[in-house]
Amino acid sequence: MDLSVTAAVVGPLAVTSYLVACPETGEALLIDPGSPAPSLSARLQQEGWRLRWIVNTHGHADHIAGNDQWAARTGARIVIHHLDWEFFRRPEMQAAARADGFPPLSRADVLVNDGQRLPLGRREAVVLHTPGHTPGAICLYFPGHLFTGDTLFVGAAGRTDLPGGSLETLISSLEAKIMPLPDETRIWPGHDYGDTPSSTLGEEKIHNPFLTDFF
Repeated sequence: MDLSVTAAVVGPLAVTSYLVACPETGEALLIDPGSPAPSLSARLQQEGWRLRWIVNTHGHADHIAGNDQWAARTGARIVIHHLDWEFFRRPEMQAAARADGFPPLSRADVLVNDGQRLPLGRREAVVLHTPGHTPGAICLYFPGHLFTGDTLFVGAAGRTDLPGGSLETLISSLEAKIMPLPDETRIWPGHDYGDTPSSTLGEEKIHNPFLTDFF
């Protein structure tokens, strides 16, 4: 039985949050909780799943705004790469989040590194450190599925003109961490900016200029 993936577009900047579950055991994780996301909460309750992890692919405020509410409601542990925890805890980044109308990053329970594994029932996710959009941006890889946050979109890639961003670093991340994955890997991005909400890596290798023009 494959992973169960439920998506919802949430928050004022239209972040795509994902509820991912191991159907055999009922363990689930939530990726990029940009808001309370009633539809995902309802699915969690209807299925009787237990939320174990809240994973932030990076520290931008639109992707972490629902962290505290979800953690308080479910007891799940908040996961973020240690570099983004350090970066987005800076006073100027906290102030920028508040100026944009978001709560700043205030809590992390598990600080991860590249290659770290998160168990989920009978499955496990592998943390891929993919800096470029932010210093501690990550993708979350299950065999057959890659949750890319703002590192890679359908037909595009994340901005690199924001604080902590670097186009050169992003391209290196795409080349080293994403290009080697199997072509059939399903890409689940952090925003629906493309022709379709999701894609496959094989399709992106053909059509995405960030994967065709730099290598």
